[in-house]
Amino acid sequence: MPTQEPAPAPVPAPAPEPAPEPTSKSPEPQPAPPPPPVTVPGTPCDITEGACVQLSTNQSWLISGGKISYGPVPTTSGQPGYETPVGYFPVLWKVRDDWSIPYNGPMPFSTYFTSSGIAFHEGSLTQESHGCIHLSREAASTYFDTLQVGDQVQVAP
Repeated sequence: MPTQEPAPAPVPAPAPEPAPEPTSKSPEPQPAPPPPPVTVPGTPCDITEGACVQLSTNQSWLISGGKISYGPVPTTSGQPGYETPVGYFPVLWKVRDDWSIPYNGPMPFSTYFTSSGIAFHEGSLTQESHGCIHLSREAASTYFDTLQVGDQVQVAP
């Protein structure tokens, strides 16, 4: 009869390796996102100083301290193909008695807010512009006297 060899002794399972120490800390808590902008009551704008324009209603306001300081006043803006840009702009320069060479016409009380020449100025309140915001003589004069270079202009749709 064949001899039976003894069964090999059980081999113990290797001991589990200890879990590695975390190499990074938990992420730091992030600050809460800023609250959404609050519009100035009676306007579509959220700037607290400067000028606000609403193209869809042909209205504009001057704003100081987060409140309307002048307006609403009627406006006209860019005709199709010459749409007034929407967004936030700084007042760049002002010319009391400017003249438009491309359109051969006066632009009294021009307050420019784009480098391409878009401005608030006295102009027709019945005829659309080539992108500028037309105001009455009184409103254009008030905007010219009130707004300073660097002040904000917000143009809303």
